[in-house]
Amino acid sequence: MGSIGTESPRVEVATIDVTATKGLIQNGHVYLDVRTVEEFEKGHVDAEKIINIPYMFNTPQGRVKNPEFLKEVSSACKKEDHIIVGCQSGVRSLYATADLLAEGYKDVNNMGGGYLDWIKNEFPVKAPPKVKNDL
Repeated sequence: MGSIGTESPRVEVATIDVTATKGLIQNGHVYLDVRTVEEFEKGHVDAEKIINIPYMFNTPQGRVKNPEFLKEVSSACKKEDHIIVGCQSGVRSLYATADLLAEGYKDVNNMGGGYLDWIKNEFPVKAPPKVKNDL
């Protein structure tokens, strides 16, 4: 299997669809958005408990793994928290979920299809207001 610049330990990752995710975040699960800050600011899942910690950064050389990812998550979440990890399409979140499970987090699920599927299902999002160009 190819890699996106990271080698995640081999652990069993549970992937759930966006419909299941919506129900879980409405019941208090933390939604961990691992997209870049720029992606997050363009629009994200509307969740009461949402955290944006990028798993990867865009650099002139391509995407590189955030070396502080696990440390940043541990300062925002406890290992017992119920966490859903999402990204744009479901790839970065899969790697991030595997890393968190390997680190000892107990209840972490990957959101399959990512934000793209969330939008496709017309689920609630938070996005900056559309700016009208009234000149």
